[in-house]
Amino acid sequence: MSYANDMPALTVRTDPGLASELRLGVMRLARRLRLERSDDAMSLNQLAVMGTLERHGRLTVGQLAAHEKVRPPSMTRTVACLQESGHVQRSPHETDGRQVVVELTEVGRARVLADRRRRDAWMAQRLKELTKAERDVLRAAAPILDRLAAW
Repeated sequence: MSYANDMPALTVRTDPGLASELRLGVMRLARRLRLERSDDAMSLNQLAVMGTLERHGRLTVGQLAAHEKVRPPSMTRTVACLQESGHVQRSPHETDGRQVVVELTEVGRARVLADRRRRDAWMAQRLKELTKAERDVLRAAAPILDRLAAW
């Protein structure tokens, strides 16, 4: 057997190991970042919705549901909770009277940004503990991880 013929077999054998290592590392990192949230009273789903609104601006409930990969009725309930707590507000859609548009309030924006700052500060501190070469590897891996996470 030639070396070239061995390569696909090696690739196949190492992918499950890589998949397992990445899954475990990403899960541990995600769990650790969740512990750095600024407020445990708010669910991760609610924070995710507010983060989506902060990044994308005003969205309909349907658009929010699509972004978060949930059904519209579930998103309606999440939005209702966020509205009740003063983090989002609803307004009529400009052209479609059947829909409402959801946007962050200043209270909601402040909470999202505070949460982000807290977790970014934790991550920045941890990154300082790495070598420059390790940070360079992570810098190169970040867009790849983002692509892997895309639905």
